[in-house]
Amino acid sequence: MTLGSVKVPKTMAEKFAAISALTDLFSKKHLNDEYLQLIHHAIGTLARKRPSPLLKGKENVWAAAVIHAVGHVNFLDDPSQSPHCKSKTIYEYFGIAMSTGQSKSREIRGMLGMAPMSPEWSLPSLLINNPMVWMLQVDGIVVDIRQAPIELQELAFEQGYIPFIPSKQQ
Repeated sequence: MTLGSVKVPKTMAEKFAAISALTDLFSKKHLNDEYLQLIHHAIGTLARKRPSPLLKGKENVWAAAVIHAVGHVNFLDDPSQSPHCKSKTIYEYFGIAMSTGQSKSREIRGMLGMAPMSPEWSLPSLLINNPMVWMLQVDGIVVDIRQAPIELQELAFEQGYIPFIPSKQQ
């Protein structure tokens, strides 16, 4: 189906592909493979929701907002981070107003439970330094599992509480 000269996706797979194609181009120019993977994960998660919110709205708005949402979790706009990219750059690239992009990004973050340093949405390279990943309650006391004996780290990993065994990553 076409609308003027723009092809309108008919299926969720086409919608996912259209949004992903846009985010891929931006990611290759401004981001890295870690961001690319998280962005795809976010788009896929949105596509699997029923009803999927992706069915309403333009692909360029969704693309910009997903990039911003993932970037927000990982402090993409912080110049001390690498890569880094200002929100303005994202919204200008996709030709949308900042207010539109921020509103849709906030909607995505709400739907997907994204917050700064959310473990599920953190870049893999940032996980080791993300305290939200490593704080666990052991016998009623909150501890940083990175400081615990290897046996506790292995147990926490086996039970799915942590993404990897920190003492074996260093």
